[in-house]
Amino acid sequence: MLTTIIYRSHFCDNVPYKALEEMVTAANEKNSHGGVTGILLFNGTHFFQLLEGPQESVTTIYRHICEDDRHYNVVELLRDYSPSRRFGKAGMELFDLREHDRDEVLQVVLDKGTSKYQLIYDDRALQFFRTFVEAREKENYFEIPAGDSWDFISDGNTVLPQDSKRDLTADCSFAFQPTIDPLAQEIVSLEALLRTTDGASPQAFFGSLSGDALYQADLHSKKVAFEMAAALNLGEQTLTVNLQPMTLVNVPDAVRFLLTEIEVNGLVPEQIIVDFTESEIISRLDEFTDAVRQLKAAGIRVAIDHFGAGFAGLSLLAQFQPDRIKINRDLIKDVHKSGPRQAIIQAIIKCCTSLEISITAVGVEKAEEWMWLESAGISMFQGHLFAKPALGAIPAVFWPEKKSNF
Repeated sequence: MLTTIIYRSHFCDNVPYKALEEMVTAANEKNSHGGVTGILLFNGTHFFQLLEGPQESVTTIYRHICEDDRHYNVVELLRDYSPSRRFGKAGMELFDLREHDRDEVLQVVLDKGTSKYQLIYDDRALQFFRTFVEAREKENYFEIPAGDSWDFISDGNTVLPQDSKRDLTADCSFAFQPTIDPLAQEIVSLEALLRTTDGASPQAFFGSLSGDALYQADLHSKKVAFEMAAALNLGEQTLTVNLQPMTLVNVPDAVRFLLTEIEVNGLVPEQIIVDFTESEIISRLDEFTDAVRQLKAAGIRVAIDHFGAGFAGLSLLAQFQPDRIKINRDLIKDVHKSGPRQAIIQAIIKCCTSLEISITAVGVEKAEEWMWLESAGISMFQGHLFAKPALGAIPAVFWPEKKSNF
């Protein structure tokens, strides 16, 4: 299968230009042996390369490229498949953009291509060439340092529950995980994550339930969440609880139940955020929207969780504007080296900025993910990099601290 990979990266400042020439010579031999074509553009700082050829050869060569320490911030922009090559000659060819007029260099590159592709300017791969040559995306090249340039230091502030009147016969429990602003070293909110009494997942709790029983259990579990939060003496700290969207629709007076339990436990509606998982299909959107209005009218804020993973994300933003969205972990994972994920997240940021909707990145596990997202404009984070959920307690937070030698 003919495979195409396009990536960009940053040339290390301490590597001499002669090393680049040697790299191209070695790559030419390796690519030719594997039947791979390499077209490499260099603007003095950034690399942009197209690789095309047999899938196994292209994948192997790209893996070695990612491991090369002469460049960093390697971002995969495209991985695609095609019936024929754009560039007919296997090997490696370097185009130093500093040696060409910018208005002519794209044609110089295209002249190396097959006759079929010289005139196809709407080909995605060739459009990437045009964008790089014209430097139209340069403001989005976030040059993040290596992940080991930060230490993550625990503040040691684990909070355990005080004596409370919580119902010990409850059929569920909750783990708490903070959402933080790492650079401000501030806990923005705490999320109560549903667990079984022995700490198993929400799927285990809901496993034997269906229909109305599931929605009733979902709603009534929030009574336990508020009791446990009160036992942790939250004060004015914001608390987030998760609710399935159809619970609001299928359980009569669900909003009134929530408000009563909030008051009974010494909390106030203004400190509560209700998360709805976007991946749930909302079949009765008008009724759901009306229930959301009731929540917001009472002072409870609303968030969409796992945004980008489900069916209704953009429709929900059009139907009602939540106060906050949480970007799905599948988009967060390795965002620092994925061009498609970066483009999608930047579009989400732009959209939410226009609507004054706050954004939280969840499931952050790597320092590089956090640094890229912070550079893109996100300041609120949740994930194991900073704090793992703690059953019945508020965990200590691991705050980032820049190493002195970086």
